[in-house]
Amino acid sequence: MKSTDIQILEASCATQEFAYRSPMKFGGRIMHGIVLLDVNVKVRSRSGKTGTGFGSMTMGNIWAWPGGRTDPTDTLDTMIRFGREVVREAENFREFGHPLELMYDFSRRYETFAYSRNVMADSAPEPMPRLAQLVAASPFEAALFDAYGKMLDENVYNLLSDEFCNRDLSHYLGEDFQGEYPDRYTLRKPKDRMPLYHLVGALDPLTDADVKTPLDDGLPEHLGQWIHYNGLTHFKIKLNGDDLDWDVERVLAIDRIAEEEQAKRGCTQWCYSADFNERCANVEYVLEFLNRIKKRTPAAMERLQYIEQPTHRDLKAFPENKMHRAAEIVPVVIDESLLDLESFHESRKMGYSGIALKACKGHSEALLMGAAAQKYDLFLCVQDLTCPGASFLHSASLSARIPTVAAIEGNSRQYCPAANVPWTKKYPSMFIVKDGTLGTNVLTGPGLF
Repeated sequence: MKSTDIQILEASCATQEFAYRSPMKFGGRIMHGIVLLDVNVKVRSRSGKTGTGFGSMTMGNIWAWPGGRTDPTDTLDTMIRFGREVVREAENFREFGHPLELMYDFSRRYETFAYSRNVMADSAPEPMPRLAQLVAASPFEAALFDAYGKMLDENVYNLLSDEFCNRDLSHYLGEDFQGEYPDRYTLRKPKDRMPLYHLVGALDPLTDADVKTPLDDGLPEHLGQWIHYNGLTHFKIKLNGDDLDWDVERVLAIDRIAEEEQAKRGCTQWCYSADFNERCANVEYVLEFLNRIKKRTPAAMERLQYIEQPTHRDLKAFPENKMHRAAEIVPVVIDESLLDLESFHESRKMGYSGIALKACKGHSEALLMGAAAQKYDLFLCVQDLTCPGASFLHSASLSARIPTVAAIEGNSRQYCPAANVPWTKKYPSMFIVKDGTLGTNVLTGPGLF
């Protein structure tokens, strides 16, 4: 027991909605806006100190719960109800501990919450996936960590050693981590600046000719303009995964535009990641994609840093979807499938050579999986879910505090910049991109960032 162990006193939540300035397409689905779940939590330590924290996350139901039998409106409503149920039940969770310990124990109850009358209501959709549960609970978890740091007037990344944690990492990750704590796998100071990954959605215009209906809102209208506007050097490309010709031509078109625009800027180095959103039928599709890119434009192939999960998220249902051959060419990271330690090890057996961390799966999950990836020498990246405001700062803090993560992904400035306005005034270096980078050195305040 530590004097710094906390107990939850109060929790509350509310939602905000923001429309996208332009639609986003990924994985064959089109999104037109987001709903944020905002959570406030008050905690008390064993020694009597109190603190209040804030957490926020987009309820990305289209990604977390693509569904089959359930309408997206119902999955969104159910995720919001689940998030509210987490907040209600948290006030009845009377245990003391470090936030990592509290969340590990409390999250064991998520499956029960998912089937409660408060969550299922009258719509009774299909069973709620674990990923959707994690996303809906993540703003509460962020608020809990934030409250812990604020209570101790310290950044949470400086509160991860045995001085504050009662359990070492072996409790969560197995005997390989005996005697180790999360501070071993995180930084005490954030990186000074980090490059920003710019999303090129499947519907996003690349040139003036692609802009059918100008937005005329003062922001760039197509990729070429974005490159100059922000000095971009990192590009995440959304692909279809079921149309090989389109996918190859899309990458090559983006590479041609980047070549032209970067030459104007005098920039000689930039890179891509490719995201199929699990739509590829098999690894052969990925291998042929890579082969065609290399044959057509070797330089574009050299700029490809990694590929995000190309095949179905259900690893056990599709054991034939092994990635060993593709991972020999370029890192292949697990994303939608990564839910816990079991799925982490299963992905390694199936040939995945990296993992994608997401703040929307919960701060604890990110800390634990980040430690596991470093221990087993896997490629690491932190990814976005169109996270604006506080949710983006939470995600960016992960990128800035995990040693082997090289860049920050953030696309809210493209799709819902209005949600960033109040946060830009407080953290200008995190929302105003200069030379393709963000000033992460400011993420040192008490709490999460």
